[in-house]
This record gives sequence, structure tokens and C-alpha cells, in this order.
Amino acid sequence: MTPTTQPLFWRDKTLPYIELRKILDGRKVRYAPHSHLEWSLGAILDGQSEFICADRLYSVECGTLVMMNPTVVHACNPLQNSPWAYYMMHLDKNWLGCLLCNAGITNNTKWRDTPIDTLAIPRFYKEFVSVCASLMTVALSSAEKQLILQDYLVSLFSYMYSCAEKPKPALPLNTLYRVANYLNQYCLEDTSIELISAEFGLSTGYMTRTFKRQFNMTPHAYRLNCRIQLTQQALKAGNTIVQVAYDAGFSDQAHFQRVFKQRVAATPNQYRRTVC
Repeated sequence: MTPTTQPLFWRDKTLPYIELRKILDGRKVRYAPHSHLEWSLGAILDGQSEFICADRLYSVECGTLVMMNPTVVHACNPLQNSPWAYYMMHLDKNWLGCLLCNAGITNNTKWRDTPIDTLAIPRFYKEFVSVCASLMTVALSSAEKQLILQDYLVSLFSYMYSCAEKPKPALPLNTLYRVANYLNQYCLEDTSIELISAEFGLSTGYMTRTFKRQFNMTPHAYRLNCRIQLTQQALKAGNTIVQVAYDAGFSDQAHFQRVFKQRVAATPNQYRRTVC
């Protein structure tokens, strides 16, 4: 039996757009600020924690749903001496965009960020917990699980988008976002931050300060986070931990293990394990 302090990961090869994690005793879990490529939805099952999403801070507890839009920096950590258990689901934004369009909730398949960070409506919380339990059970087929998940998401997004203001027009891509795109595209390269800042016509100190204000992490931490996202995909594809670490530029295994756990709340080996 897996210890309650270790996370359980559920994946299904026939449903590649979803990943689900459950942890029953997360009192010693500590997340560094990080982001995901996917849209994420979590449920606090027990205890209280502080949830930072972009520059917004929340106190959340059992009965609360938390949501993170793709690439938004966030962290959720338990309060001192508080129990902490949770579900966390990651969904491919392109698949989700198609689902919402096909259901008539949006006019096209392009992803649209959700307008809220937390939700404490009992119906949506209880239904999400039930969906997670259904996904992790062996009593249902993949097709049945997909229908349960889709029905819930359509209901949830119908509510969230109906309560939201009309989306604001997109702003032109500023220099900081161009820096972030560069770091993401070339995250496996070790170009110094000094050279990158010079390439974009900025001083290193100014770029680091303003980048951290914009993304809630330094350029170096942002690049490291992008590397970890790549290692997650490689581990799910079945590559060995040693090869994944090497390919991502981690020559020191201990450093890779530490950085990975800070952002995923699991070791690479724990992350590879799947509950079917």
C-alpha cells in the first residue's frame, strides 16, 4: 500500500489529455512557485492552506476548489500544523477548448482563461470530488470516465463563464512576454541571463526585477520551471529518470530530484507511477 504521504498519480493512455493527483497527507509538502502548460483544477479535501495565484493571495480550506490558468505562476502550501489533503487535475487546454466549443459554451475552440481562482460552491466541490473518485476506480471503463468528466466540466464552465465579465482585448506582446517566450523556447540552453537581457536591450538588474513582478519568479526560475515541464512529459512517455535528467540539462541527479519535487510535490519516480 502506498504511504499516505506519497502522491498517487492517475493516467489513462486512452485519455491522454488528463492527469490526476491525490495526496492524503501533505503536511510536509512545500511547493516552490511554478506554472503548468495545462489548465488545472484542485479540491482541498482536508485542512487549510495559503494559495498564491499570480499576485493574488487566498486562504483556502476543505470544501474549496482552486483553479490555475495555463502558464500562471502559483503555489499552494498548508498552514503550519494544519492537515492537508487534496486532488489536483491537469487538463490539456486545447482539448478543453474543443469540448467547450462543441458544447456550445464558447464560439470557437481557442482556449479562454477562466475568470476566477477559487470557488466554494458545495455542489461543484462535491461533484468534482466524485469525478476524481470515478476516474481513479477500476470499476468504470475509460469511456464511462470520459463521459463523467465531460459532463462535469461542461456544467462547471457554463457557470464560470456566465458569471464572468466579457474578456478584455488582448494587449500587445510586451518585451517581458517576449523574454518569457524566449526562455520557454530555449529553456534547454544555458545562455546567461546577462546575455539574454542584452539581446532584448535591457539591463540585467532591470529585467530581473520587472520579470519577477510580472511572472512572480526570476528569469532563471522561469527557465527551470520550463525544463521541469519537459521532464514531466518525458517521464510520462516512459523515459528513464537518468536520461530525462540528462536531456534536460541536469548533470547532478540530486539537483534534478530536488528541483522536480519542489515544483511537482513528488519525486520523479513517484511521478511515473500510475494508478489505473
